[in-house]
Amino acid sequence: MKPSKTIHIALGSNKGHKLEYLQSAVNAIFERIGVVRIMSKIYETPAFGFEGDDFYNACIAVDTELKPKKVLKELQDIEIELGRTKKSTESYESREIDLDILFFGDEIVEEKKLIIPHAELHKRKFVLQPLYDIAKDVEHPVLNKTVEVLLNECNDDSEIEPKNIWLKNPQKAYDFTDYNYIAIEGNIGAGKTSLANKIAHEFNAKLILERFADNPFLPKFYKEPERYAFTLEMSFLADRYQQISDDLSQFDLFKDFMVSDYDVFKSLIFSKITLPEDEFRLYRKLFYQVYKDIAKPDLYVYLYQNTERLQANIKKRGRNYEKDIKDDYLEKINAGYLDFLRSQTEMNVIIIDISEKDFVKNREDYLWVLGEIDKACEENID
Repeated sequence: MKPSKTIHIALGSNKGHKLEYLQSAVNAIFERIGVVRIMSKIYETPAFGFEGDDFYNACIAVDTELKPKKVLKELQDIEIELGRTKKSTESYESREIDLDILFFGDEIVEEKKLIIPHAELHKRKFVLQPLYDIAKDVEHPVLNKTVEVLLNECNDDSEIEPKNIWLKNPQKAYDFTDYNYIAIEGNIGAGKTSLANKIAHEFNAKLILERFADNPFLPKFYKEPERYAFTLEMSFLADRYQQISDDLSQFDLFKDFMVSDYDVFKSLIFSKITLPEDEFRLYRKLFYQVYKDIAKPDLYVYLYQNTERLQANIKKRGRNYEKDIKDDYLEKINAGYLDFLRSQTEMNVIIIDISEKDFVKNREDYLWVLGEIDKACEENID
């Protein structure tokens, strides 16, 4: 998963249905830039630098994986789509929506069309007051003063009135907290770890990641599968049992639910493919002795990717021991998963075909996947 930064954005409107413009902008920022972490109150302030209707102003904190120029481009596009037209003069004027980057983490950007931190934010009370609501301890990376200090020192004496109206966080449309434990599964290279990471980060979930990279038998298996298959599968089973038992037993009061990038049943699916029949029968007996004592996920999400996309993803991540994985091996794994999932009557299962999606690079695709999971949640509750 790409590293994300917390950025702060100012929103303002003084034309038409001002609250609707602000809410539409927040919705679009969530869809195209990143998760909205926190929102300020809405404040009514007089027009600054020109004669016009009073403004509604607010600030939001957003986690984004985008670069500053890309965020600027998205904000400008959102402004245009919400009806803002090119200024007719060089002076200030009324506008349906105004979106400005205030802080971009601790980055400093000084370019012709982009200055970060915003060059005027420390002079404007209508920016500092809502920013104080959500970021009073954030330090201006150029002035080396917190937002709280900047607000106290600001000479702007404009009247600013908090309104008894509130913006809605679009993330609240997705609610996974009816489940204590969600497992994300998929073939090799399907993106299960990336999705589990993103969900944990955005929805305050405890993250459980499989420790496959620490298994010393995995590279040996890819070189000599017949020799190391049984040893590999037994070591995986022991590791998965120990890890999932430990992690699920350690309840975190500060997390809303748990999400993992594997389910222990994958051990049986893979072993059926890798082991000869006599070894598999023995392995299966051992597996069920262990499996009966493991907590099952409340929701099991299977990410389906076609073989071509799987191979592209495997190549992209560049693990040397995976470079010779064959198509037929991936197809057998996929068939094994689907046979298992279709036979489940007690587990809540959702299969999502992401062969035409790229939720790692494309936030729209990511939100589509979240929507599919959320629909499954609602259907299971109903």
